[in-house]
Amino acid sequence: MGGPGDPPEGTPDGAPGGADDEYRSVVFDESFVRAARLQEFSARERMGDHAPAVRRRPPMRRSLSRQALVLVLLIAVAFGTAVYMGVRTPYDSGATTVPKAIEPLRMTVVPLTPRQEVPGTTDLDRLFAASPAAQFRIGAEGIPLPAARSTSHFSDSQVVTALTTAKDYLVRSSLYPEVLTGGEVRSVRVMLDPDQLDQFDESFDRPAADGRHAATGWLVRFDPEAVELADPQIRVQGTLEAAETDSATLEVVSDHVFVYALRPAGGGAGAEASLFTVRRELHFRFDRDDLRLHQARLQTSNAQAGPLSCADDWSALLHPLLAGQTPKPGPPTPTDPYAPSPATSLCGTLAEHVQPGV
Repeated sequence: MGGPGDPPEGTPDGAPGGADDEYRSVVFDESFVRAARLQEFSARERMGDHAPAVRRRPPMRRSLSRQALVLVLLIAVAFGTAVYMGVRTPYDSGATTVPKAIEPLRMTVVPLTPRQEVPGTTDLDRLFAASPAAQFRIGAEGIPLPAARSTSHFSDSQVVTALTTAKDYLVRSSLYPEVLTGGEVRSVRVMLDPDQLDQFDESFDRPAADGRHAATGWLVRFDPEAVELADPQIRVQGTLEAAETDSATLEVVSDHVFVYALRPAGGGAGAEASLFTVRRELHFRFDRDDLRLHQARLQTSNAQAGPLSCADDWSALLHPLLAGQTPKPGPPTPTDPYAPSPATSLCGTLAEHVQPGV
């Protein structure tokens, strides 16, 4: 007998669930029905002639979530900020695209002639103590670097690099013994912008007092056959200043006095020494390539040196007057006003009080 809830005829087909089990796999749950694209018309809608039993539901409108919108907005803001900062940075390397105007170095060397015999002594300490260089520092210590501050288009580290490069040039061109009396020039040449190398080489191959091609405009160089250093400790005093000339250029101005103790070549310690003074004012220019490569462009070089004879040619070498010597007779080198060179031969008188009182 069947159970109380079973039909009188029993369960159809002798299966536990009857014939309904055949359709169990096609029974749709509520989520499937809600997602269906077909919707049955109401009874009123079906009363119309030839009205279909069902109609298509409009497609669901999918929209971005609020979190997605916020993420897209943040990405857009970050990208815009990066582009803005890249364009407005004060140290934009794009300034290097400005073409640089390469001008030849303009130089002036003024020999200073004494009115009387050059004083000298074998006591080097006394020689310096009796001169205005008594309180000068020795060597590179006399070329201190000033405090560096950033400019509108150059960082403080770039300003330091420009000052350091200018100091290195001064040390190599004014203090190296092998440059002063040995004729070595490579240590100075390697520090120059490549666009000035041709002018530098011509100044040593064919020196001339034309305001462009004097070897003594690039460095301090004595006649090695006539003089030697009596003391390698050269006295120095002066200043360095840096400033921005435009968005692509830094300028450094140096103004230093170098005092050398000299004696006749081969004279030994027994020969009397005398002092020779050179005041050098150099204008350096640096673009970003120069700063990166630790090299310089010289714009102007002005020097006053003595004691010298105005009649001597100083374009290739300096010929100092040594202890006991007097200036050679004769005027400065003649100047031809019809020559194409704009340079004019200059000569000055060495003030008596700058000579050591020995």
